[in-house]
Amino acid sequence: MTQIPDLDACAAEPIRIPGGVQPHGALVVVEPVTGAILQSSANLPTVLRLSSPATGLSDLDPSGALAADLEAWRASNEPLFLRTITLTSGPQQVAAHQGEQGIIVEFEAPPASEGETLEALYPRLRRFVAATEDAREVRAIAEAAVREVRALTGFNRVMLYSFDTEGVGTVIAEDGDGVLPSYLDLRFPASDIPAQARALYRLNRLRLIPDANYTPSPIEPALNPIDGQALDLSGAALRSVSPIHLQYMRNMGTLASMSISILVDGELWGLISGHSAQPHLVNPQVRTACDFLGQIVSLQIAARVRAQLAADHVAAKRTETALLSRLAPAQDFQVGLVQNPDLWLDLVHAQGAALVVDGVVSVVGQAPSVPEIELLTAWLKARGDAVFTTDALSSLWPPGEVFAPDASGVLAISISQLHPDYILWFRPEVIRTVTWSGDPTKPAIETGVLHPRKSFEAWKQQVRLRSLPWTDVETETAADFRNAIQNFVLRRAEERAELTAELERSNKELEAFSYSISHDLRAPFRHIVGYAELLKTKESNLDDKSRHYIQTIVDSALTAGRLVDDLLAFSQLGRSQVTRAPVDMRKLAEETRRALETEIEGRVVRWEIGNLPPAFGDAGLLRQVMMNLVDNALKYTRPREEAVIAIAGEDRGDTTAYWVRDNGVGFDMAYVGKLFGVFQRLHRIEDFEGTGIGLALSKRIIDRHHGTIEAYGKLGQGATLLFTLPKAPRKDDEGH
Repeated sequence: MTQIPDLDACAAEPIRIPGGVQPHGALVVVEPVTGAILQSSANLPTVLRLSSPATGLSDLDPSGALAADLEAWRASNEPLFLRTITLTSGPQQVAAHQGEQGIIVEFEAPPASEGETLEALYPRLRRFVAATEDAREVRAIAEAAVREVRALTGFNRVMLYSFDTEGVGTVIAEDGDGVLPSYLDLRFPASDIPAQARALYRLNRLRLIPDANYTPSPIEPALNPIDGQALDLSGAALRSVSPIHLQYMRNMGTLASMSISILVDGELWGLISGHSAQPHLVNPQVRTACDFLGQIVSLQIAARVRAQLAADHVAAKRTETALLSRLAPAQDFQVGLVQNPDLWLDLVHAQGAALVVDGVVSVVGQAPSVPEIELLTAWLKARGDAVFTTDALSSLWPPGEVFAPDASGVLAISISQLHPDYILWFRPEVIRTVTWSGDPTKPAIETGVLHPRKSFEAWKQQVRLRSLPWTDVETETAADFRNAIQNFVLRRAEERAELTAELERSNKELEAFSYSISHDLRAPFRHIVGYAELLKTKESNLDDKSRHYIQTIVDSALTAGRLVDDLLAFSQLGRSQVTRAPVDMRKLAEETRRALETEIEGRVVRWEIGNLPPAFGDAGLLRQVMMNLVDNALKYTRPREEAVIAIAGEDRGDTTAYWVRDNGVGFDMAYVGKLFGVFQRLHRIEDFEGTGIGLALSKRIIDRHHGTIEAYGKLGQGATLLFTLPKAPRKDDEGH
């Protein structure tokens, strides 16, 4: 929907201080204490038939009745004064209100007949209230209102139009006698009523222009003696209006108009607007009745709007409760949402939805592609909105036009303050035709001069790249759901923290247990080996089978002893501190090679020790890692005629990487996750000896250094074990 914005020239018009009044009445400004007349409209002598200039209330009413009534009114603290008073010139309808510049008193001719008095009109208003109380729909109330206002005022046409969130007015009810064309269901662009005019409609609920060709009567003097400023006529019924608006009326074919504001919760919800092809005066009594009717309509519409909002809120809360009950037993809310797509979409009446958490995108229903959603969430993150809503995404973000058929409307909630994590709902483009009163895209400025639009003929426009709009209830529901999800995540985080603490306690107990067991088992295994060796030495006449049995006992005890030693080292690691300092990794690699030379006697091993940058860590623990990795490489290259063991490293910015590569039997990467587990083996123990703890111990050491360790391999083609270490200590490092 294309609209022209409020024009600066129109917005700058001094409509509150026009400097004059409409000539069907007269106005004076009275000093509250002395009753002196500070300002008056130039037509005051003519309207009140005065023979000389008036300087005080006594000049307008020598009897003093007007002054006494005004004084009593001021003492009552009532906001408005309205009554018929007989002055020297005859009866006058007098209205007054007080401002900072004095008491503004307005005079108009009284009703022409008794049938137009407020007392006579009261039964009609009472019947109207009774008729609209049973109306269930806003449109029914609007139709009753326009009929009643036309009956009261005699205008040729009365229409009621409501405003949307962008200020566009749509005529939803109309009553007329055929003299003026029908505008029913037509739209009026927001620019027809500038922002400051809307503010005045909220402040002053009723405005009458009986003749669009009037010549305003100026205020004299032009500046108010109290504050030296032009007189603020915001609350005056006789306030002169903008010449641009008068031209607008003439272009519209109406010479008289009256507007009654419909306010819902203090905001301008709509207007009841009456028009006549010829000048038409509505007296103050009838206007008061219309103002009262407008307040009734406002209350009736507000009640219907609130009732509908309440019903929508209840329905939304019911859906939210059902969805949250489905999420509660789920391990995480991501799974719960994807498994309940209908409730997820129904929450805000969307056709598609997406969840973006930790870079993973989950999609249900009609939605953009995953790459498009990733681009959208990056843009949303840059905007920084906790809750974002639009029914025309491409108007805010042009790349969105590509997927407008699936997502012209987007409602998104951020669920992380740090990461671009979002829950999004989508609505597809709805191509529809709307009918305007005139072309809303036609410029209002011609040859450099501001003009009101001239055409009010029905003008059809095809609206594209827009979805159905999101309602306030849907936006509020999304915001509430955001809070619920954040509470869900927080609760799960607390549960995980509690579980982690419990696991840490259990691990410490297990470490203590394994330390105790492994420590206590070392001596028995050594005794087994020692006594078996003594038995073999003492009993020299044993046959070969018996000697084989004894050797098997020795070998088994030695293997069990090594296992106990490894377990002891593994358990001690969790109890010891990590002391960090610069480590010469090349020297450490050479020491490892020399320490293992005795284990490779009779084998052909080619060592390739490359560049090894210095590390920052615990030298003793890193020596154990290097020993475990190289020993592992030597073990799994035993079937090769020539084993190749490569040790190297490189600088990677904030970290330093080191690796040990071999040409051994390798492994299947499908099982790489088992490689660093305690007692996890990828090959048969009959083929390759070992306790199954070395790599697990290495991983634990690297974890204690806040580094990483990885393995890469291929069956029959060797393996690479790579670990990285941070260059600088972290604040949470132990041992400092």
